Amino acid sequence: HTLLGPEHYLPFIAMSKDHHWSLRKTAMVTIISGGGHVISSVILGLTGIGFGVALTSLEALQSFRGNIAAWALMTFGLVYGTWGLRKSMRDRPHRHLHVHENGQLHLHEHIHHNKHIHAHVAKRQQNISPWILFTIFLFGPCEPLIPLLMYPAANNSLTGLISLTAVFAATTIITMMTIVLLSTLGIKILPVSKLDRYSHALAGATILMCGAVSYTHLRA
Repeated sequence: HTLLGPEHYLPFIAMSKDHHWSLRKTAMVTIISGGGHVISSVILGLTGIGFGVALTSLEALQSFRGNIAAWALMTFGLVYGTWGLRKSMRDRPHRHLHVHENGQLHLHEHIHHNKHIHAHVAKRQQNISPWILFTIFLFGPCEPLIPLLMYPAANNSLTGLISLTAVFAATTIITMMTIVLLSTLGIKILPVSKLDRYSHALAGATILMCGAVSYTHLRA
């Protein structure tokens, strides 16, 4: 479920690279979002089971939640990527030729964009982006979880219900963290410094594609 869904890990990898998150922050954002992803489905499943809602109805509701999450990812990716593309254009280095008093020519390269304003914008995004991912993951359903919950619930096995949920949650979050952290470390090794100016646009495009893949998967 986790490995086949790139929306479970690519957004975290992209945002970690884009905002230069530490491994600790990357791990914390992944754990919190993954926990919300699983717990929201558990609450929905147990509520439905408690009220005797049919499995088909619960799966239909999960599909509806998945569509919301997919569209939210696509919207976030599109808005963020568009902003990032505009920013990369504003931050394009300019070269100017200066003549010193001794007649020596000097080629000077700089960026016209206001660095003070950029620092404030970057700080706000550092604070908001993790919460946006967390909110989106609350709506993202764990498709296999609710059918798995039905058997121990039908047999009134509280121990089985708790064990199954704990194992599923731990496996999902550990898988997400492993992929995210290994990929983040791998990207730091790669020589991609020339693409730093386009990091916001690339992060937005990655998240947009993840949302599109998720939506296509739900519609299949």
